[in-house]
Amino acid sequence: MTEAEALEKKQQQHKASNGNVLPEAPREDVFDHTYKEKEGPKPPSVIVWKNVFMMTLLHIGAVYGMCLVPSASTLTLLWSLLCFVISALGVTAGAHRLWSHRSYKASLPLKIFLGVANSMAFQNDIYEWARDHRVHHKYSETDADPHNAVRGFFFSHIGWLMVRKHPDVIEKGRKLEVHDLLADKVVMFQRKYYKASVLLMCFFVPMFVPWYLWGESLWVAYFVPALLRYTLVLNATWLVNSAAHMWGNRPYDHHINPRENKFVAFSALGEGFHNYHHTFPFDYATSEFGIKWNITTGFIDTMCFLGLAKDRKRVSHEAVASRIQRTGDGSPRSG
Repeated sequence: MTEAEALEKKQQQHKASNGNVLPEAPREDVFDHTYKEKEGPKPPSVIVWKNVFMMTLLHIGAVYGMCLVPSASTLTLLWSLLCFVISALGVTAGAHRLWSHRSYKASLPLKIFLGVANSMAFQNDIYEWARDHRVHHKYSETDADPHNAVRGFFFSHIGWLMVRKHPDVIEKGRKLEVHDLLADKVVMFQRKYYKASVLLMCFFVPMFVPWYLWGESLWVAYFVPALLRYTLVLNATWLVNSAAHMWGNRPYDHHINPRENKFVAFSALGEGFHNYHHTFPFDYATSEFGIKWNITTGFIDTMCFLGLAKDRKRVSHEAVASRIQRTGDGSPRSG
């Protein structure tokens, strides 16, 4: 083992923000080099026509919502932006950084907020989202990856939701260690009442507030802060799976496909530093540069300042520098 590798392994003893070394738990978000794709022809894709129809209808509604934006009041547009940020944080700070990667610890009030925000995002319940995301990291760019970017932009962006999962995705998902998710009462409560929470938080609340508080028409209130906002959050998240696996530089590890993509970082509240994230998946900031282009990291930092979160896991500058020297592509970093 080289000195650089030893330093990086030592870093895996994640240090909390207070400097204490946290006990190492079994991780399911680290790439499994032992996995081998099955030989022979790939199983045929089975189209789920119901999903195709619903996704098509959703995007037609979103395009119509864009046409209604000029007729929406300023308050409605500001409310739509607020709903975008809240629902996006339910994915980025919640399902992703908290529950998928356990990169920090959240108090019960913060967990409840993130659970509600995640229902507003309507991207599968937290349990299913986190389980599939761990599979994505463990088997990235293989048949066992739910949104394998090797299959092209369309598949990794939205097409994976329009077909049945590859058998390897199902198999590996069943074998994954998810006891932490099953033991989390907020995760299980949201899963139990997910459909009702989605109807309430993703569609009713965004529509009801502008209609009730400042007299926006129900028509505009439904198509702009509800439907259009929901579709934009979906596509911002999907860009992490597609664009951030295809376009950008790889300053931390050129052996993997995930890239540093500033546009994705901007649209997905900081999730576009994807080469860094797949190299160091346990880092709560998902970036070497803290809150720069990274609203989610700023949110988590604020929650820690308020005493609602703690134990942020971070990679040392020495470990980052050694990894750049060892596996980076030599390109400038995003900071």
